[in-house]
Amino acid sequence: MTTGVIVKQRFGRVRAVLTVLVAAGLLAGGGVAGGGSAAASGDVLRTGRAAPAASGVTYRQFSVEVPRGTARGHLLTVDLARPGVSVDLLYAGAVGARQPVSAMAAAQGAVAGVNGDFFNITETQHPGVEPTGASDGPAIAAGQRLKSAVPDGQRFGPALPPGTTTEDVLTVGVDRRARLDRLSLRGSVVTPDGRLPLRGLNLYALPVGGIGAYTPQWGTTSRVRATCGTDTDRAAPCSTDTAEVTVRRGRVESVADTPGRGGVPAGTTVLVGREEGAQQLRKLSVGEPVLVTDRLVGQRPVPPRFAVGGFPLLRDGTPLPGLDSVASAVRTAAGIGGDGHVLYLLALDGTKGNAGLTISELAWLMQRLGARDALNLDGGGSSTLVLRDPESGAPTPRNHPSGGAERPVPNGIGVFAR
Repeated sequence: MTTGVIVKQRFGRVRAVLTVLVAAGLLAGGGVAGGGSAAASGDVLRTGRAAPAASGVTYRQFSVEVPRGTARGHLLTVDLARPGVSVDLLYAGAVGARQPVSAMAAAQGAVAGVNGDFFNITETQHPGVEPTGASDGPAIAAGQRLKSAVPDGQRFGPALPPGTTTEDVLTVGVDRRARLDRLSLRGSVVTPDGRLPLRGLNLYALPVGGIGAYTPQWGTTSRVRATCGTDTDRAAPCSTDTAEVTVRRGRVESVADTPGRGGVPAGTTVLVGREEGAQQLRKLSVGEPVLVTDRLVGQRPVPPRFAVGGFPLLRDGTPLPGLDSVASAVRTAAGIGGDGHVLYLLALDGTKGNAGLTISELAWLMQRLGARDALNLDGGGSSTLVLRDPESGAPTPRNHPSGGAERPVPNGIGVFAR
């Protein structure tokens, strides 16, 4: 390859630029924020020919040379400015449920997609407690809020970079533009004795002393995990001071000492409390009126129609400071370019012998692919990129998941095109 070759492709009004870089040229002596250079001898980034996958959606393969070897991956480029093209949350019909990305994409009619947020995958630290499969961060599907964020210390996944939180998300607003945002829960439980703060919506981990609401979107999985661990220690024992109140059509239907399981019927909200929150809930009696309100509030002025959690890698074209430059793994990421009109969805290949990327190398890669902002998503055995097969019409994995088969995950980013 020749130093400085630039490959350009027009997507409607938006031009996405992919640059093939050589270490001896633009990256000589350089590195990315957080330490560690992505440069190696020879070509650093090689991109294959873009293949149209659907109107406004292209697919290509790429490889990256890093000190440990070659990392190979798969990239979707989505033109959100193209009429009929959109993205939305893939999920298994409930917050506390999991399916392979290909199954979720097929069920919702997506032409392509990648896996989404980190999630409550195991409970070895709390024997006998059922893992919920629910994700760490906020989630919005088709404009409907599904859940809020767990406390930072309760999350699954690698350590958060400095200045980031479980409330960080990738969103697409009602203006059809993608952006990074931060979604906080604002809600209350109004009882005859006063107003109590609502600290969680459909969470696998409630803040210590808090009250959380569980709606029909939660699913049938147990709510016991919500009272385990603390805000700073996921492995801390489960609380022994808990309560659960079922509110149906605005009135208390039942009060229990421990969280239960099973589906939440329409018109019903289950309130779970721990410590001080449990003490407040135990004051309620059957038949008393209770009003529960909740909303997710962002820092951007445009309301999101879609949101998925992860942690930021890039902001305004610059890698975040303090990104990990040591641990390498199979990764999934989403990047934003073209003033919010272009979305890059990336998953590395998990085939044995392929090198992984560190978080800092992933930020570098997303920057070189054209992203101004980027979010790291769940990786390892969860990393999956699917694309509709031209013959069968079924969404099919294009990468090789590191576990040998698709891992069931709670959510993903689905690409839709008419």
